[in-house]
Amino acid sequence: QVQLVESGGGLVQAGDSLRLSCAASGLPFGRYYMGWFRQAPGKEREFVAAGTYYTGVTYYADSVKGRFTISRDNAKNTVYLQMNSLKPEDTAVYYCAADRNIVDITTNQRADYWGQGTQVTVSS
Repeated sequence: QVQLVESGGGLVQAGDSLRLSCAASGLPFGRYYMGWFRQAPGKEREFVAAGTYYTGVTYYADSVKGRFTISRDNAKNTVYLQMNSLKPEDTAVYYCAADRNIVDITTNQRADYWGQGTQVTVSS
């Protein structure tokens, strides 16, 4: 059974930082691209960031470039999202996702597996 378990969300002020974690189990971690999505109230889910296993190539939405960093600890089957300079518009439920096709994550807004989500709230 595949599980993606996110943690690290919370309530912060604008300009603060948070690091989200996603622990994966039940899947061959090295064969999956890992990504982060978010969904704000009343809005559609959107792609945030994704990273590869072997090459370390990363992808970001324009809205978070330069502020967010995705990374992987392959030994721990864990992917992270370091979020700096947070803004109120970053408020959303953040979801971890896994897929074998990077285009699915970055372009098609889909994934084979999803976490349950963690709430990030940024106050102004």
